[in-house]
Amino acid sequence: MQAPQQTPPPNEVSFARADNTTLVVQLAGDWHLRHGLPSTELVEKQLDTAPKPTRLTFDAAELRDWDSGLLTFLLGVSELCHKRKLTADWSPLPEGVRSLIQLAEAVPEKTGARAEVTHTSFIEELGHEAISWAQGLDDFLRFLGEVAISFVRLATGKARFRRVDLMIVLQDCGASAFGIVTLVTFLVGVILAFMGAVQLQQFGAAIYVADLVGIAMSRDMGAMMTAIIMAGRTGAAFAAQLGSMKVTQEIDALTTMGISPLEFLVLPRVLALFLMIPLLCVYADCLGVAGGAFVSATMLHITVRTYIQETVAAVTLPDIFGGVFKAAIYGIIIAVAGCLRGFQCGDSSSAVGDAATEAVVTGIVYVIVACGIFAFIFNILGI
Repeated sequence: MQAPQQTPPPNEVSFARADNTTLVVQLAGDWHLRHGLPSTELVEKQLDTAPKPTRLTFDAAELRDWDSGLLTFLLGVSELCHKRKLTADWSPLPEGVRSLIQLAEAVPEKTGARAEVTHTSFIEELGHEAISWAQGLDDFLRFLGEVAISFVRLATGKARFRRVDLMIVLQDCGASAFGIVTLVTFLVGVILAFMGAVQLQQFGAAIYVADLVGIAMSRDMGAMMTAIIMAGRTGAAFAAQLGSMKVTQEIDALTTMGISPLEFLVLPRVLALFLMIPLLCVYADCLGVAGGAFVSATMLHITVRTYIQETVAAVTLPDIFGGVFKAAIYGIIIAVAGCLRGFQCGDSSSAVGDAATEAVVTGIVYVIVACGIFAFIFNILGI
């Protein structure tokens, strides 16, 4: 009968004292990574034991097989010796181990090669996020100022960009966006009318659904929903386009030729969104009202003619022009955010995707902030 195969003993470390000044580290067994490694804290405790040794040596008589696990442990011991300024005698170790340790000690570790794990408090992380947000706002405002200077040059006829590029962006921001704007804004009107109808029916005031939908769409929802759609659709596209051009060094080529990338690339895009989003906003207002009329006709049994008459009586010109003005500002914010993230893109393909994501987030956040500011200002002005 064949005897069962014995499992090789795991790595073992023990200690002895050759004299009061010399600590002997005894290594035994198989030292492999798969067996796990003893902690160098065991050696550190022995070095703190009185009388404290000034010299360290090894006993490898019972050492069997070894791999990089042994080297990892010994390099940790070597680091302890350097910190405590102890003399280490490596001569009892196998020749291969001694050579590798000498090689590791001969080449100093590169600064920052080890990843340092730092634990920060919640307040510190909050502070870093606040500083990062403030820096991002500063970059946005600086870029917005440069775009404003480009518009001044455009007004004086000194801006350099191709008119055909402007026409292409106008088509992409306008006619090509009709489909998604139609779907989303119609459904927004349906949702607003349905939510209002559920409550207003209880008071016999179902006709005021027309007032609710018309005022909400013309003042805020039409402009905001159009802006959010364009931030996800066009703002991300701007960032991806400019980010790809930066990766392929096309932007650097424009600078080398003496052409301002801000005028040649950014100005047509900002101008296109500034012109097209107000038109899309008016279109979105009409679709939202149509969605409300659909719910009123099917759920509340209010005729379309009556619904339109009530909407016309409720919605004023300041409501419409205020929404169009907001949409124009939102268009500038979205275009500037997309172009800024494209210019800040890194030099890798993955950075292009990150820039597009950041453009969408930045555009939507700043649009919502601007919407809150407009609501406060318009309330003060009584509009």
